[in-house]
Amino acid sequence: MISTWQAPLDDEKYSEELLVSFDQGRARRVLILPALFDEANKMRRFTLQVMRALDALGIDSFLPDLPGQNESLQPLENQTLKSWRIAARAAAEALDANEYLSIRAGALIAPEGLDGQQYAPQTGPKQLRAMLRARTIAAREAGHEELTETLSELGRAEGLVLAGWPIGAAMFAELEAANDGTTQRVIEQKALGGRGLWLRAEPDEDAEQAHRLATLIAGSEDPEV
Repeated sequence: MISTWQAPLDDEKYSEELLVSFDQGRARRVLILPALFDEANKMRRFTLQVMRALDALGIDSFLPDLPGQNESLQPLENQTLKSWRIAARAAAEALDANEYLSIRAGALIAPEGLDGQQYAPQTGPKQLRAMLRARTIAAREAGHEELTETLSELGRAEGLVLAGWPIGAAMFAELEAANDGTTQRVIEQKALGGRGLWLRAEPDEDAEQAHRLATLIAGSEDPEV
């Protein structure tokens, strides 16, 4: 269930990264592209619940760490959406995945040419806006003011630490422009019932929502409710 995989780096080297998988060699093999940054922390448990539910429905799934994510030893500030997209493609090939499930802004790093389903996809500008807002609120609570416009200029020029995440200049610029125009199947939160876990203040789980999402991915129900 827990192992490692070799993720490609820009300098033609590889980084050993963690991999969580439910693999019994079944026909459907789903690459999981989780939510990014703070939302990834909030939804990690939920993501694993979805994978367990998929396993119960006869579907294999794989959740690889990409360079700079989770327990990776690679610096986050060196990563870009493009490099994550390349790594996601390499993971799909290495794991023989034939489809993907993205969660929230995970849709931004979906590899081209792979069919998938996107749960409540988040655009780059919205993801960035939320992180900038969190930084300005923290600054205000600490007794000083930071302006979004000034922070954005710094982010484009040098990179920026947002909500504890060191975002490089290249990724900052990519997030500003990453409006997902996917033609993949979208599963909106309303199809699961209840509020999205990313809206909660602390990491949480919801077994009913996870089972519902897995059922929709399996194709047993129509997401338009």
